[in-house]
Amino acid sequence: MVRPLEGIRVIDFTNAVAGPISTFILGDLGAEVIKVEEPSGRPLHAVGTAPLRPGAPDLSYNRIMVFNELNHGKRGVSLNVSTEEGRQVFLELVAKTDVVIDNFAPRVMPNLRLDYDHLKVVNPRIICISMPAFGLSGPYRERVSYGPGVDAMSGLSHLTGYADSSPMKPGNFFCDQNAGVLTALACMSALRYRNRTGAGQHIEMPMIDGEFQVLGDAYIDHWMNKRERTRTGNDHPWMAPHNVYPCRGTDSWVAIAVENDAQWAALCDVLGRPELKSDVRFAGQLQRWRNRNEADGYIAEYTSGLHHRQVEAQCQRAGIPAAAVLDAVELLQDEHVQARDGFEYVDVPNVGPTPYPRVAFKLSGTPVPITKAAPGFAEDNDYVYRELLGLSEDAIRALEDQQIITSEPVAPGGGRKAH
Repeated sequence: MVRPLEGIRVIDFTNAVAGPISTFILGDLGAEVIKVEEPSGRPLHAVGTAPLRPGAPDLSYNRIMVFNELNHGKRGVSLNVSTEEGRQVFLELVAKTDVVIDNFAPRVMPNLRLDYDHLKVVNPRIICISMPAFGLSGPYRERVSYGPGVDAMSGLSHLTGYADSSPMKPGNFFCDQNAGVLTALACMSALRYRNRTGAGQHIEMPMIDGEFQVLGDAYIDHWMNKRERTRTGNDHPWMAPHNVYPCRGTDSWVAIAVENDAQWAALCDVLGRPELKSDVRFAGQLQRWRNRNEADGYIAEYTSGLHHRQVEAQCQRAGIPAAAVLDAVELLQDEHVQARDGFEYVDVPNVGPTPYPRVAFKLSGTPVPITKAAPGFAEDNDYVYRELLGLSEDAIRALEDQQIITSEPVAPGGGRKAH
């Protein structure tokens, strides 16, 4: 069955997290994604690796867990584009490509002469997407940053945390995930436009602009009401109780949110405290919110003696929104996640079956399964350079002799990394 983006070729010229997320989404949708890595792009002896399958060759740079999760379904080549020879090979690939995505600082692509103005000369239909932290213009354009810096600048970190503590970084690459999804959406919009007009274009996707969208209510509240939002932990602006409560065992918790009087009455019955329904401290939504700490105490007293799944089940039966806080093992074993194939188990070379999250949506007519594991370093050099570009054996040998393309990582500045 044909997938939505089959026939589209994407050059993934990204690193870190946000860029690779955008391209694996496109790859899952059927695009051929070619990840271009510089020869020194991975350490020969890597850390943060998956366990080695017994008897398999120990190429640790192909077992980097974060890299493999973010780059599944792609092809991989090595290429040093800072050399003129490497740049020319890149341009040849661009001529046969639909989309180029980078997430470097704004100066990088122009310095390499690989920005949109140069690429559209060799391919007028090319779509270029840039993902700088703070944009291609403005006083902060040259600043470099990872997600935590963008979280801080956007104001998200200011709102994340507890009232009596310092700002916190949101969990697990929130900024990058958000920017990656928006970039994939922007890419498909540009492809649609090109289908109608034949014209490529340059898309600017600053990571901070993507984060502004999730904080609009706080900005508007300040502008309209002169109120500055503060850190509130698990509190909700009007719902109460609304918190995460301790359960039996180590680091075991359940989340409970009460929206209205009926849910509060049901929760009182679950707690075995029906008298709290008529307690004036909790009579009505406003009173419950004002006395939420007292209500939390009653709930925690009850939940602390029970398994978090038990509390979840009791609350759900009573019509109360509640969910156990799951760790990774519990999530992978969860019956609902398994029933809906929330993860696909992909066979990673030299490692074994590995659970990868699939794209979050399902298309009834065009399934989008994960097709393959992440590429080993430079594993598609032959396909790209010999088959796709048709380079001669002499040309490829010359590139290899100069370490413009390599079959394994090399040390920065040239030279094979020492064993």
